[in-house]
Amino acid sequence: MRLILLAILAMSFPAMARENMPAKAWLENMSQALREQEFKISLIQLQADHIRPLVYIHGKVNDEEVAFLEHLNGPPKNAVRVGNTVTFIEHDQPAYSVHSSRIQGVIPAALADDVSKLEQGYQFVLGGRSRIAGRPGQLVRIIPTDTNRYGYQVWLDMDTYLPLRFDMISVDKQLLEQLLVVELIVLDEVPAILKEAYKQEWPAVMSQSDRDSGEDWQFSWLPAGFKVLIKDQHRLIGSKEAVEYIAISDGLANISVYVAKAGEAPLPEELVTRNGLSLATERVGNAEVVAVGKVPAETLSRIAKSIMLQ
Repeated sequence: MRLILLAILAMSFPAMARENMPAKAWLENMSQALREQEFKISLIQLQADHIRPLVYIHGKVNDEEVAFLEHLNGPPKNAVRVGNTVTFIEHDQPAYSVHSSRIQGVIPAALADDVSKLEQGYQFVLGGRSRIAGRPGQLVRIIPTDTNRYGYQVWLDMDTYLPLRFDMISVDKQLLEQLLVVELIVLDEVPAILKEAYKQEWPAVMSQSDRDSGEDWQFSWLPAGFKVLIKDQHRLIGSKEAVEYIAISDGLANISVYVAKAGEAPLPEELVTRNGLSLATERVGNAEVVAVGKVPAETLSRIAKSIMLQ
């Protein structure tokens, strides 16, 4: 009888541990699962005017992460990641590679990273539980600590900790975008497609353009947690005018800022799309600044106004 009781307690311990697990621990387990586990997910990306079915496969070959993303509708469009190199394969242009730790556009990179980095701009709160893709899921709300960014909700599979659903929520609690898993398969071994991807010779990573000296744009204000990731300078096709490109992010929200010499044409008005993508333009001295990202337009406008030449 004692052995039976111990066996029952051992079987129930994981469930008991999950009952007392804080929201951050759920996210930390998800981060580890996204990096370490072999799995295949079929999911749908839902936006206001788009529905995109996708397949994402992940595994490890020789202790290195390998992933494959396939768009199921429209012309062939795939992405392959081996380590920190992502290669895009599309039907109408040669394959090209970039340096990245995740394939953009599917699961946010921050969710597979150190989630503590998000605490500068968000707090984590446990929600309820529901069934998604035939699996019990735990909701974790990622709530912004200010009005400069949107909020997020993620449902985690209670057995594997892999994400089952990811929502982006506006300041007024409207659903802007959703990634919804319709099938999750945990794999016993690395699938052949990832093994082949690991052995394949992919194009070399594209190098950043050479920067002109003296063009060092800085921001006097960024929302808490946002950092500059990339600074690049290039010339637009068909123009000799140099354009400065700056990418900033808080781990979940990504913003692109473009700076060019002001022209005579009127600037476009602020724009907010139904999927949360906003655009704001400002004139700063003799420069024209355009900021684009999935954050409130007011945030973009304030960022654009704060730019200055160091």
